[in-house]
Amino acid sequence: MRDVFIADAHLIDPADENYSRLLAFLDGLRGETRTLYLLGDIFEFWVGYRHVVFAPYVPLLEALRRLREGGTEIVCVEGNHDFHLGPYFEEGLGCRVLPDGGGVEIDGRQVFIGHGDLINPRDRGYRLLRRTLRSRPLRWLMQVVPPDWTWGIARWAGCQSRKGHSAKKSRWLPAALLTAHAERLFSAGYEAVVTGHFHHPLLQETDGKTLVALGDWIDQFSYAVCENGRFELRTY
Repeated sequence: MRDVFIADAHLIDPADENYSRLLAFLDGLRGETRTLYLLGDIFEFWVGYRHVVFAPYVPLLEALRRLREGGTEIVCVEGNHDFHLGPYFEEGLGCRVLPDGGGVEIDGRQVFIGHGDLINPRDRGYRLLRRTLRSRPLRWLMQVVPPDWTWGIARWAGCQSRKGHSAKKSRWLPAALLTAHAERLFSAGYEAVVTGHFHHPLLQETDGKTLVALGDWIDQFSYAVCENGRFELRTY
């Protein structure tokens, strides 16, 4: 059985090409996939309401439910666009949620999985924003603000975030950040590192250690597969 890794779909509307292609891809995983790892920013926006889901995401949630019912384990890592996943994903879908990522064992290998938004220690502005968005007061506020308001605010904030993405990418080269991040984790005993966030597909193998950056499911449709401890980067 294989394990599959996806990140950065930034889904908004079921009519979008990347959304419909992801649904078809997930349906093809049924019966053939041991674990599906969702490494953040699958949604353009998700905040952890316990009993409310945004209507555009119902088709994806149903696809994930079918996978779970078919025996596939689902592990979710929170991204910078989707967080507080626990109330619905753990209780409603039976997924395992790792808010900040962490270590997992796959075919006898110690693998660190994460979204990747914490890789750059110099991006202090984002780190402050991240702490604020995940703070208890803001989480309480999100529970009392009408979901339609939250959705509108999130769509506006997402547009602002994308405007600054190119500037950050030119200032901090993804490959250098990813390599340095992986080397720190390799020194800590991990044998493989899988991450998203940078929309930069990359597979490096050195001295039995593996670094995988997943790219995205927006226009690259890239993902990773692990079979018998060996990682491959593929496109759909």
